Amino acid sequence: MFKLPAFAPATVLAASLLVLPGCNKKEIALLQQQNADLTKSRDQLQLEKSALQQDKTRSEASLNNSLLNKDQQVTQLNQALGTTEQDLAGKNARIAEMQRILDEKDAATKALRQKVSDALLGFNSNDLQVNVKNGKVYVSLSEQLLFKSGSTKVDPAGQDALLKLANALTGNKDINVLIEGHTDNVPIKGTVNGAKDNWDLSVLRATEITRLLTSAGIAPEQITASGKGQFLPVAANDTPRNKALNRRTDIILTPKLDELFSILNTQ
Repeated sequence: MFKLPAFAPATVLAASLLVLPGCNKKEIALLQQQNADLTKSRDQLQLEKSALQQDKTRSEASLNNSLLNKDQQVTQLNQALGTTEQDLAGKNARIAEMQRILDEKDAATKALRQKVSDALLGFNSNDLQVNVKNGKVYVSLSEQLLFKSGSTKVDPAGQDALLKLANALTGNKDINVLIEGHTDNVPIKGTVNGAKDNWDLSVLRATEITRLLTSAGIAPEQITASGKGQFLPVAANDTPRNKALNRRTDIILTPKLDELFSILNTQ
């Protein structure tokens, strides 16, 4: 029997079939059609295979790019987290430092109150009081201790109290001293000892006390003289007793907070 080589192309195969004995034209046509269909199917499968291979390549590239982007995002987040942790550690350190300073200030304020109280121990509590308020030491002296009615000159008893206070404060450069004069709401008639009104009187009294304290040794740059007149009463001006409470001088001692402000300015 006649045989064709295994590698014979389809056209050769079709041509050879024409000369095979016992094959009619219909069978040959059928075989040719089957061969064409198989060839078409093979070509289609080859196209689909190529398309799938391309899709695979694109998908792998997309996944690789996505993975690379995620890696970059993770790296950036880690860097940001490290920066945030450093910032947080720095802020915690500053907060701890500020708390330390505030604790020291509170301790210094309490010690200052005790020192001033001890220095002024012999005076009547109705005329002189020492208290801590809002982190400051308030030394409140009545008009009865310091001045005669309408006067801006400090009486001897008042001078004694101020001298003892100055001795307790002299040499302490870490304290700001505010002299704050106060009056009741009874208006001055005319001009009294150079004061035209209660506000004027409160300022002049504060200035006089400032001179006495600086003469006793407190540095002038530590002291501020001010007057509130009748505008910051501690009681209603409705009875003689309450009016007497309002006629006072407050000496407000404030520990300096330069170190704390320095930390705040670095934030």
